[in-house]
Amino acid sequence: MSLQTKFQVVDGELIGARQIASTNFNQRPENTEIQLLVIHNISLPPSQFGGGYIEQFFQNQLDWSVHPYFKTIEGMQVSAHLLILRTGEVLQFVNFKNRAWHAGRSSYLAKVECNDYSIGIELEGSDDTDFEEVQYQALSNVVATLQEAYPKIGPHLAGHSDIAPGRKTDPGPHFQWQYFREMLKNQKNETL
Repeated sequence: MSLQTKFQVVDGELIGARQIASTNFNQRPENTEIQLLVIHNISLPPSQFGGGYIEQFFQNQLDWSVHPYFKTIEGMQVSAHLLILRTGEVLQFVNFKNRAWHAGRSSYLAKVECNDYSIGIELEGSDDTDFEEVQYQALSNVVATLQEAYPKIGPHLAGHSDIAPGRKTDPGPHFQWQYFREMLKNQKNETL
């Protein structure tokens, strides 16, 4: 992905992202507006990167016999709207108009079932590894685009750990929230 990639949302699709369809989604509740972005991390196997396993997992095509860890998640049906690889490439699995299955049981500002009204963004990473600079650059670019397309998001950016405390820990202690927010602010200033 070029760091100069300009993203645009058209009919729920992020133009500029590679499209890979997942069947793990359903319709959002009627008259539900997108008003939250949830940031996650994922690696398969844990803390190992590359190999295409995340993409296979989100498409229900993961060969459970390839790694012992895969047996522990066998049969799970999971998706996110977006995945940002360690190279900075952005992949879209679920149209923003639809409900991806990324948050599970969750609550944000006392409103439950975050999947209903959020966009889930996975970063290829883990709780014990720093994220790549190109991932922060891609994330800030994507988030600025999504905030413009869905104004109710506004400042509502949360980690999975924020909406499912005690159950989830991602994006983890290596995700630099302040740095990301500064990049996002700079991203917005550049587009003014």
